[in-house]
Amino acid sequence: MSTVEYAIGTVAAAAFAAVLYAVVSSDAVVGALTRIIDQALSTQI
Repeated sequence: MSTVEYAIGTVAAAAFAAVLYAVVSSDAVVGALTRIIDQALSTQI
């Protein structure tokens, strides 16, 4: 692969990481994960 291909791949990976961070840090996802963790920790064994 050439340097240009590496540069394009790096930019694409950074863009994907930015979108993933935006989705994961949204209020809806944070709330859903919090509820799941709360339910898991409060389950009676």
